[in-house]
Amino acid sequence: MKALCWNGVNSLKVETVPDPKILNPKDAIIRVKMSSVCGSDLHLLDGYVPTMQRGDIIGHEFMGEVVEVGSEVRKYKQGDRVVVVSVIGCGECFYCKRQEWSLCDNSNPNEVLTQAYGDVTSGIFGYSHAFGGFSGSHAEYIRVPFVENGAFKIPDGVTDEQAVFVSDAVPTGFMAAELCEILPGDTVAIWGCGGVGQMAIQSARLLGAERIIAIDRFPERLELAKEKGGAEIINYEEVQVLDALKELTGGRGPDACIDAVGMEAHELGRTYVYNRMKQAVGLETDRPEVLREAILACRKGGTVSVMGVYGGSVDKFPMGAAMNKGLRFRMGQQHGQKYAFRLLEQIQKGELNPSFLMTHTMSLEEGERGYEIFKKKQENCIRVVFKPAESKSSLDTSKRAA
Repeated sequence: MKALCWNGVNSLKVETVPDPKILNPKDAIIRVKMSSVCGSDLHLLDGYVPTMQRGDIIGHEFMGEVVEVGSEVRKYKQGDRVVVVSVIGCGECFYCKRQEWSLCDNSNPNEVLTQAYGDVTSGIFGYSHAFGGFSGSHAEYIRVPFVENGAFKIPDGVTDEQAVFVSDAVPTGFMAAELCEILPGDTVAIWGCGGVGQMAIQSARLLGAERIIAIDRFPERLELAKEKGGAEIINYEEVQVLDALKELTGGRGPDACIDAVGMEAHELGRTYVYNRMKQAVGLETDRPEVLREAILACRKGGTVSVMGVYGGSVDKFPMGAAMNKGLRFRMGQQHGQKYAFRLLEQIQKGELNPSFLMTHTMSLEEGERGYEIFKKKQENCIRVVFKPAESKSSLDTSKRAA
């Protein structure tokens, strides 16, 4: 089959690789119909996530069709249309039973994270060997472990274009908003108007926020936040964010602040250059400009929700401000299995429609170009979605009978 593979920093290549096989009786093989790029993929491309190996298949946000199931799979059959959550959970461990799926004890066989994090977290499709070494979704087929926990049948009335983002962007944005424990009358500020940020905006509105303030520097993304989510907008290239937020909130600050950017945050001025230099020489792995700003902006006693991905260490973290302001921090990789049914139902009812994130569709063979457009934010790109099932080499699914 054809797959889009990592071949080094900022190097991708479409390669012919072996078809996946059932390795465990709880596995399934999915024919990938749609697979989206994600901002966290750029951390792999830029070399900030260690343990990548040449030839690794990337991609973790996808939907498709079941073509083969393991001997213990009862919930799914050949031909079922499913969306698969990007994090992998066994369903049986302490954390999965608590609906904390991205903390699963059993889905990540690689213990390399123990030294850095003090423990091992869940496996993630296509996201380095530190997170399990699982092949990603930018391929014609993918093996899905623990499929009865991670895959969800797509109901009638929900299109492929809507369903694909229930794999990652929608539950990540929803969890970002849910962690804020929004109360009636609350104001929520959201840094980053990419896919996750847009879904956090939508979710904050669904969960009852009275005002949402979106922060970015790309006019087309800010306009989407305003048009689709009813957000007030701040372009940080035009105004000073902390001053603007104080003015918009009567001097108090937002009740909750969401970091939907993560470890490769952009900033104006000397601080950004300073952080890039520190990152380049290994004095810090992540650039926490947004996180610092959110801490300073948030009202006393407020909540900072962190869903933008961080991988290692940050410098000059304003711990004094966080402690003395009595801030509450909530964060983590998304627990998509907790939210998927609810989100699919809301899409089916017309309460949520994430399909506007899909600004570009391409064949798998155009994968390198797709990531270039996405990374450089060209052509008003929010998300590029590949259609591997339409690849020229796509196999006849009848050859993979369940």
